[in-house]
Order: sequence, then C-alpha cells, then structure tokens
Amino acid sequence: MTRILAVPPAHSHLRPVPGRSGIPGIGHVLEYIRDPLAMMQKHWDRYGEVSCFSAAGRRWISVLGPDACQEVLQNKDRAFVNGDGWSALIGPFFHGGLMLLDSEEHLRHRRIMQQAFTRSRLEKTVDAMNPSIAQKLDRWVPSDGFRAYTALKTLTLDLATDIFMGGAEDSTPAEIEVVKKAFIDCVQAATSIVRYPVPGTRWKRGLDGRRVLEDFFRHYLPARRSRETDDLFSVLCHIESEAGQRFSDDEIVDHMIFLLMAAHDTSTITISTMMQYLGQHPQWQDRCRAESLALGTAAPSHADLDALGSLDLVMKECLRLVSPVPVLARRAVRDTEVRGYFVPTGTYASVAPHFTHHMAEYWPEPERFDPERFAEHRREDKVHRYAWEPFGGGVHKCLGMHFAGVEVKAIVHQLLLRFEWHVDPGYVAPLDFTSLPFPSDGQPVDLKQRSTDPERQAV
Repeated sequence: MTRILAVPPAHSHLRPVPGRSGIPGIGHVLEYIRDPLAMMQKHWDRYGEVSCFSAAGRRWISVLGPDACQEVLQNKDRAFVNGDGWSALIGPFFHGGLMLLDSEEHLRHRRIMQQAFTRSRLEKTVDAMNPSIAQKLDRWVPSDGFRAYTALKTLTLDLATDIFMGGAEDSTPAEIEVVKKAFIDCVQAATSIVRYPVPGTRWKRGLDGRRVLEDFFRHYLPARRSRETDDLFSVLCHIESEAGQRFSDDEIVDHMIFLLMAAHDTSTITISTMMQYLGQHPQWQDRCRAESLALGTAAPSHADLDALGSLDLVMKECLRLVSPVPVLARRAVRDTEVRGYFVPTGTYASVAPHFTHHMAEYWPEPERFDPERFAEHRREDKVHRYAWEPFGGGVHKCLGMHFAGVEVKAIVHQLLLRFEWHVDPGYVAPLDFTSLPFPSDGQPVDLKQRSTDPERQAV
C-alpha cells in the first residue's frame, strides 16, 4: 500500500514523498538483504527518484539516480548531515570515524587526516606493502575451487595490521584472530534486526567487538606515541594540520578502528570481484598480466602501479558492478527538499550509488563486464558527474580512495605474476548484503601456480 512520508507545508510547491510501509518493526531490512538492487528497482519503477521506506525503526527516503544522489551528496543548503545518518547503522561500533563526523569537527579531523594520505606517504606505503603481500601469497595453496574471497579477507586484514600498525609485536596468532573476529562482528551488526544488547544477537556481538578493538589499540598507543615510524598508527599519533592541530588518544583509537574496517573490507570485495571477472574473461586476464610482466618487477613503485592502465580499467568496472558500499547514509537536520519532494527534519536518506551504476540510461548493457567503458575513447563515467560514485561525493568523499587504489592494484599485480585462474562463465556470485557485500560461497576459483619465482617471471 502506498503511503506518503509527510504532508508538505501549505502553499508549498513541493510534492509529498510516496512509498511503502514495510513489515512492522522490521521495515524493508530483509528485502534489502535479499537483493538490494531489486528493491531499489522496485522503488524506481513505482515512485521514481525519491521514495520512502522504513528500516531499523526509522523513516528513510530512497535516493536513486545520479541527479538525486548529486543533490543530497553535494548538500548545498547543508540540510543533510553525514554522522547522524551513519550513526543509525554503525554508530555504536565505529563512532568517531571520519565518515561519522560533520561540520567543523569533520573539517578539523579531515585537515589532520589528509596529512596521512599524501602522495609521498603513499609511495612509502607501496614500498612497505610489496614484501608483505608477497609473504602472505606464499601461503596460498592453489587448487580447483580455491575460496578466493576467504583467502583475500585474511590477506587484506593481515596486510592492514602490517601496514597500518607496523605489526602487532607482542600479540599471539590467537589474539589476532580474536581481533579479526571483532572487526567482522562490528561490521555485520549494522543490519541487525534486534538493535539491543540481547545475548546471541549480532548487535551484542558488535558491541563486544568494539570493546575488544578499543583494548587492542590502547595497548599499543603509548609505544606509537613515543616513537615515530611510517605505519599509519604512528603517523596518526604524530601528524598535525597546518594550523598545528593534532589527534587526542581517544580520537586516534576511533580512527584506527574505522580505518582498518574501511580499508580491508572494501578492498577485499573489490579484489574478489576482479578475480571473478578476470577468471571469466581470460582475454582481460592475459591483457592485464602482459602489462604486469612488462614492469619487470614483482615489487612495483607507486609510479609503476600508475602505468597499469588495463588493471585500472578492470578495477573501475568492478567497482561499478559491485559497489563495496552500496548505499550512503545521511539525515536531514531541517526541513528540505530533494528533486522537488518535501523531506522533513529527522528523515534518514539512503543514497544509492549501487543503483546508479546499473542504470541502462547511463551504462549500455549495465550487467555486462566491459572495462573499456572507462577508456578515454568512451568514458561512459563522464556522461554525468555522479554516474560513477563508488567513493561518494561532496565534502565526505572518501579520503582513502587513492590508498585503496594502490592497495588493490599492488595485490592483483602480484596475483597475475604468480597465478592463473579460471571461473565458470555462468557463475554468479551469491552476494550477501547482511553488511557490506561479500560472496557467501567464499568466491571459488580454479587457481594454478604460474611460477615459484615471480621476480624472475616478471623480468
């Protein structure tokens, strides 16, 4: 049954937002988890760019299409805030992260944080990343049906521990496994239906996981404060903005918890998606491998990674096909409008890049893997400023997007040198949207070793 979100002010030119009620107490959470793209398409077909629904006990509007997404993300009248939107989903587990801050507080934190992601620091990160990736790939045992996503998730979290923390010197493997589980529990708690600390629920596991992570980072904080090194944890302890502002201990812990989650989860699904499509399209796998071999090294520099043009096209296409963050959350802090629809104070907004990336109006044959879309002679991503928005937009556009790019390309570069793999052309990944999307079957690929010496193979 169609309902409206709210009656527009009298004599207003604005239209009421139409939508559906959903299951009492649950709303549309289960429908989203089953198939978010189908849910969004249903809203688009029935109501257009803006519609209302309920989830997590709150009123939401669904913001679909690049025009509506741009209007909310650019937020010219500052009616929408970022922190309150995300806090409804992940606030108890990732509070204090840059994505959950707004206004002057966000600006202060971002000015400090951007010093951690300069090109010179990224160049050092790539140099440190290469041997760590190699060491972790040495543990892979190729086989038919190799669970790529499962292996990649371990790799990226181990890599994050090495690169972000410089290692966890006195932690046992069992303790690191507890930390990994805590991250997973925090992420999966976001779409919990029961949002109270009831034993046995995802919500309670997420709260417990947050405490584990806080204890873990506070244990290492004094050592990172006392000596400056190149790992991100130490960098956050010592960087300052041009105005001399620095992070407090509590702020560093909050940022580390959020950054490790953001870095390893989003990179994992992107690399996993790339392995799937490269396995289903061997001509692209061969093309990317040829460029990697031409570098002549298994330990590329930041500039070397920039030269991997085909790999960059594949990465962008996979970010389109499977958006690591399918929706972005906002909240209206005063009465406003979106595309001529009245949005009252307190309304939450679900901005959906995932849907835009699959719109045939902007992407011919949107379900087809076609990296050439992003080549200079086509540039389908330029048909609209917000046609391709995997990193969001506006003042909250992802600060770590360049780090993500070099991490993904550095890992896939080494994969191409070491392995060949095949995926059945008819395979469709069973994506689980309980939290950020991931293939529930672990992403099987038929993986074969190319050479035991990738350095010799690359020369």
